[in-house]
Amino acid sequence: MAGGEDIRLDPWGAIEIKDYNRLFRVFGIRPFIEVARLLRHAGMEPSLHMRRGIIFGHRDFDKVLLAKARGEPVAVLTGFMPSGRFHFGHKLTVDQLIYYQRNGFKIFVALADAEAHIVRRMPREESFRIAVEEYVANMIALGLDPKKTEFYFQTNRDTPYYRLVQLFAGKVTAAEMEAIYGDLSPAKAMAALTQAADILHVQLEEYGGYKHVVVPVGADQDPHLRLARDLADRMHGIIKLERPASTYHKLQPGLDGKKMSSSRPDSTIFLTDPPETAKKKLFKALTGGRATAEEQKRLGGIPETCSVYHMDLYHLIPDDKELDKIYTACRTGELLCGQCKAIAWEKLEKFLEEHQRKLEKAKNIAWSIIETPRF
Repeated sequence: MAGGEDIRLDPWGAIEIKDYNRLFRVFGIRPFIEVARLLRHAGMEPSLHMRRGIIFGHRDFDKVLLAKARGEPVAVLTGFMPSGRFHFGHKLTVDQLIYYQRNGFKIFVALADAEAHIVRRMPREESFRIAVEEYVANMIALGLDPKKTEFYFQTNRDTPYYRLVQLFAGKVTAAEMEAIYGDLSPAKAMAALTQAADILHVQLEEYGGYKHVVVPVGADQDPHLRLARDLADRMHGIIKLERPASTYHKLQPGLDGKKMSSSRPDSTIFLTDPPETAKKKLFKALTGGRATAEEQKRLGGIPETCSVYHMDLYHLIPDDKELDKIYTACRTGELLCGQCKAIAWEKLEKFLEEHQRKLEKAKNIAWSIIETPRF
């Protein structure tokens, strides 16, 4: 994110967002706290990520909650580009899908094989395997109900979906695309229009006619939502499409303090990492500790800059009181980094062992419910 007001979010890049509050002013994202009171009106309790401010912003989510309160069908759509292994950053989104599914939302998951091939140059067969065995299988093992989830490969969608892609291409100019995304190759322009179809096509009768759709994303993915909302408006006279809603979550920092990425294995823990590998990564992770134990006891640590604390915050400690104790003990110097890592590892090891036991069965289920593209 650049300095001043010249901010551009790159959904394909390695951007790090330092100040999420600036996104409210620059892009018109609204604070999530404004709609939090409507959750109970819609029969929902706040999720862990909502309670902790990890989900920090939204566009029109209030409209979706009001529709749910009226008893109207509501849906969630998200997508994953199958170009690398499934890690805890991906889990953050899946945890939200599970939350919405348990609260009565229909779930759509796009497997962005077209984007993986044209943007990341992934071999087709390899992207199919990664999509099923890494993404779909891990989602099922985490608790997403495959019977209530529609998984699909982009290149396997049928005519109405691709009709949207083609019509969208005539509703936006190259200058407008560049204003949203920056310099665009033909591959990225095509990927952006396809993502707009992913977001909007579930409103078509062929796919259930869901007019109230929310897309949970990291803040770096907002360009896709801005494009989709503009295109929904511009389809007037051809087909009636509603602007999609969205929620925005903070990006979990990598173990090295930079953006978490599958392409940098030491920056994250994969859900298929052997426990000994995960332990080594965790114990090497960047912390908010001081230079010496004596200094930390005197000055206290800085959990806000600690990647281990963020693992606790996002994933490992669901109990808010327990998390507060760790935060306070770090801040006051009562808890040293080695002790903190040991606490996190105990919880992480238990999670990985249980999750990986479920994973092999989940892979069989995933292959049984997914039809891979012919080419």
